[in-house]
Amino acid sequence: MLLHTLRSHRTLRRLGKLCATGLLGITLSIGMVPAQPAEASILGDVLGTAVIGTMYRDKIMAVYKKYNNTDEGRNKWFAEMKKEEAPDYDWAINNRVDTIMANVIAGIRAVDPTVDKKPYNYYVSANDKPNASCTIGHNLTIQRGILNLMANDDEIAVVLGHELGHGQKEHPIHGVKSAINAAIVAGMADAATGGLASGAINQLYVYTQNVHLTKPQEWEADNLAFDYITHTNYNPGATAACWQRFLEKYGDMNIHWSDHPTCTQRRENYVKKLYKYSNKHVTDKDGVVYVNKKQFVMPVAAGGMSSKERSYFVLGNLAAAYHNNKVIPNAYADGNTVMLGVQPIITCVAGDESADTLAARLNDLNYGKKKKAKKEVKEKEEKKDKEKEKDNKKDSKEVNQKTVKVTSEKGNQ
Repeated sequence: MLLHTLRSHRTLRRLGKLCATGLLGITLSIGMVPAQPAEASILGDVLGTAVIGTMYRDKIMAVYKKYNNTDEGRNKWFAEMKKEEAPDYDWAINNRVDTIMANVIAGIRAVDPTVDKKPYNYYVSANDKPNASCTIGHNLTIQRGILNLMANDDEIAVVLGHELGHGQKEHPIHGVKSAINAAIVAGMADAATGGLASGAINQLYVYTQNVHLTKPQEWEADNLAFDYITHTNYNPGATAACWQRFLEKYGDMNIHWSDHPTCTQRRENYVKKLYKYSNKHVTDKDGVVYVNKKQFVMPVAAGGMSSKERSYFVLGNLAAAYHNNKVIPNAYADGNTVMLGVQPIITCVAGDESADTLAARLNDLNYGKKKKAKKEVKEKEEKKDKEKEKDNKKDSKEVNQKTVKVTSEKGNQ
């Protein structure tokens, strides 16, 4: 999820108390360890009830796994999601999301064929908050607000790729298990000690309910989204652009969501990935696009995007061109659009430098790189020729020496 809180967290918040009172209908033959008046025995009670809590947890997780792994369970969970958050039935919106989901899943399929083993359920909710969330059972909610926030389908594809990355790695069910661990131990220990242990344990419990996924899982989902997007026709620069958009709208956002990297960190992670993807030809520094370590362009704000956000789309187009071409093609202007071979790079608007100017500059930047490459190739060929010539001279000398030796032997005879 972008701003992760699992949909089950309100239920889990009550889980400890429910287990302690037997309201879940799960019974065990082991009785509750009674609270002892002696302070020294409290720790033993806590440990004893934690064991019981573990047994409860395993039974509860067995139920959750049915919702996560079986078609019947997944569909029931999906139905509950729609009850909690009503769907948006707008045809145009749903058709748009269907197309994006199909494209992203095709990108996943290119790198992870297991995506078809547990197909995703998804729907657009009539919630204007800018979020999307993947929960257990490969069930996805896409809030209408995220569609309104993002600049285009490319950025929406990145958001969905991130959520599907969580699903592919089963992060939601792992998060539920962690939450249950905290809920069970907190509730059981509190009951066993008459509330004496509730202070520190309860704080940990409440914290865990709001931190279901770890930062490593967030990074993993981000990195998977990049892999998925680069196997679609979406602009890979949208990976960085969407986090620039979040940054401008909400700030770095990690103050209340400490399980998330900041928007800046996530954006810069994608900039590094784009640099590597471009075979180290292009990067972006503070909204300025660099080609072969030299400044290429700083686009103006346009199309509802800031200058910086737009720069990442230019970066993505360049990265794709350099990634897909071993031999760098010539740049040229096609009307107001700068082309690098068959790859559009930037469509110039009022305030931008002209397409002719940018195409000429791009050729100059590439020419220097190509000239260096040609020089290196030439030097290697010259070195190879010299080594070959040296070997030929050595062979010729050996042949001459043998000839002299044979002639001398005949003369002696």
